[in-house]
Amino acid sequence: MNKKIWLITGISSGLGKALAESVMEKGDFVIGTFRKQSQVDEFNKKYSNSAFSILLDITEEQSIDRSVEKLLSKFERIDVLVNNAGVGFVGAIEETSMEETRRVFEANFFGTLKLTQTILPHMRNEKNGHIVQISSHGGIKAFAGFGIYNASKFAVEGFSEALAQEVAPLGIKVSIVEPGPFRTKFAGNGLGIAESVIDDYSETAGAFRTKLRSVDGKQEGDPIKASKAIIDLVYSDNPTLRLPLGKVALMTIGMKLDSVKSDLEANRKVAENAVYG
Repeated sequence: MNKKIWLITGISSGLGKALAESVMEKGDFVIGTFRKQSQVDEFNKKYSNSAFSILLDITEEQSIDRSVEKLLSKFERIDVLVNNAGVGFVGAIEETSMEETRRVFEANFFGTLKLTQTILPHMRNEKNGHIVQISSHGGIKAFAGFGIYNASKFAVEGFSEALAQEVAPLGIKVSIVEPGPFRTKFAGNGLGIAESVIDDYSETAGAFRTKLRSVDGKQEGDPIKASKAIIDLVYSDNPTLRLPLGKVALMTIGMKLDSVKSDLEANRKVAENAVYG
């Protein structure tokens, strides 16, 4: 197999766009998804020989079913699935409505889960494939003001970790990418904000919201370098389950691991005594 065929969701901007461009530059074939027909038309006209795009809303299950069926009929295989599409959201837990929470989970969790499930029968049949979930360092460590987003990414990490164990004997690989802050539109116009604001959270969730807005366009992460790291991961003989990206990600994930270990040791005797003896 010379060229890999990649299906990458959400390639209109940010990491998705950078990854699609880097994959094409490598010589592989990209199938990308957009949410506007004008973007699909423009992309297909520009990259008619090296890529193809479709209209897809990952929050619509029937749209996913139809799209995957159409793509497999046209291209016969998908070697790499990158679940990149999603939304950002800030707000304290109490500030966030159930409707807002469901919107975040529909995009970040249920859409990712559904597309993964829809691609899996094909990959099982081929006994080959690589599923790349774009999570976040916020999928490992939670931050005040980011709890609903954190929860959606924690959920992605949870099912993906189990999935990796389920499909490994079938020749399918799973990787979870955990970027820190990258210079994309995530902290700009693409960021969802809770409509309700409670003054008591101004020093926690409110401070986080202000900080996130202030770093827009100044983040340390380079989307092109991240894209090349993801490509290298896919082409690795033994790809790791997790790929943290950026110095901030290394720091925050390290802080979480230290915290968990500290709690584990502090409660070791309590835990050991909570069994039938």
